Amino acid sequence: MVTGGASGMGLSICEAFSASGYRVAILDIDGAAAQRAAEQLRTVGGTAIGCEVDVTDRQAVEEAMRKTRAEFGAIEILVTSAGLVGFSPFTEITPEAWNRVVDVNLNGVFHCVQAAIPDMVTAGWGRIVTISSSSAQRGSPRMVHYTAAKGAVVAMTKGLAREYAASGITVNTIPPSGIDTPMQRKSQAEGYLPDDSVMAKAIPVGHLGTGNDIAAACVFLCSDQAGYITGQVLGVNGGSVI
Repeated sequence: MVTGGASGMGLSICEAFSASGYRVAILDIDGAAAQRAAEQLRTVGGTAIGCEVDVTDRQAVEEAMRKTRAEFGAIEILVTSAGLVGFSPFTEITPEAWNRVVDVNLNGVFHCVQAAIPDMVTAGWGRIVTISSSSAQRGSPRMVHYTAAKGAVVAMTKGLAREYAASGITVNTIPPSGIDTPMQRKSQAEGYLPDDSVMAKAIPVGHLGTGNDIAAACVFLCSDQAGYITGQVLGVNGGSVI
């Protein structure tokens, strides 16, 4: 199950899991896009369903879980990729903007993990990967609400990892940096981030990453080979110093 799976980084994650033989439930606030993504995976031999879900809506999350269980059985793997970015000087962040950014980026993770993890506890095996942000590690001006929410996701990940380690469940987080996604391109177009050439100069490997880079890390962390890795922050960032 991948939240925010209909586009960008989330879609790359869905494609990678499908290519590795997993059945994939694509959750996204854009229901039509989730359906198109699922159909795309099915046309190349995958098994996938799409669900329209606002991750801040607990009832909608639980309904998507029920639909997934009816189609595929118990939920074994969860990747929380749904996110919302915001840019504003700290003193100009409205309570409404603060609450919305925190609701999507933090509370949405809470809702999805809490609704899915009982299946993993029953099975004695599970994998959870949260997508946090390098902004939470280094701090980013004009993004205090976003960095606060993503920083809390890192802390949540570590707490969950310790609480559920004895249940055979691993919980890790990936904080991406410099990844070419529609969300990043939108922020660049609006003038909040520099263009690709400027960003690439700040990355030791000399170029931006892609959704496939994040997806490869997700698939590994959800494999049996990664069973001794939990509570970790795996930076996929081209060597950027945090």
